[in-house]
Amino acid sequence: MDEDITPTTTAGSCAPDQSGPPKSGAYEPETKPGDQERTLALICHLLPFCGFLAPAIPGVNLIAPLVLWLLKREGNPFLDAHGKEVLNLQLNLAVVFFVCALTFWLLIPIAVAVATAITALVFIIKAAMATSEGKLYRYPFIFRVIR
Repeated sequence: MDEDITPTTTAGSCAPDQSGPPKSGAYEPETKPGDQERTLALICHLLPFCGFLAPAIPGVNLIAPLVLWLLKREGNPFLDAHGKEVLNLQLNLAVVFFVCALTFWLLIPIAVAVATAITALVFIIKAAMATSEGKLYRYPFIFRVIR
């Protein structure tokens, strides 16, 4: 019964220490990435737009960043982190759009799909901007399937 059960806190803070990345938003990586790492991560965030350029090929918005991530993630922790985030976002979007497509006749899913697409566009742009500055970015409101 002599155990100390007080949570650890940071100096000047009332909240317990939180290890790991924040739940969403941009944050500084442990080591500064080089120009090539930042460029590859930026390309990984922007590759889903290939889906607009090649709409006849289903899933290109998921396949293109997946290929880049699989080929370049070894020895590149910055790209590895960004690749996981991009793939998690694209998997979440695929599920939302699939459910909306199945229930389109209800009309509400059409509004959900449009709102989701606009929100995803904004988050992708924010992620690309953070990546170009050498920061890590975590998309909010998504389930992280790939950890």
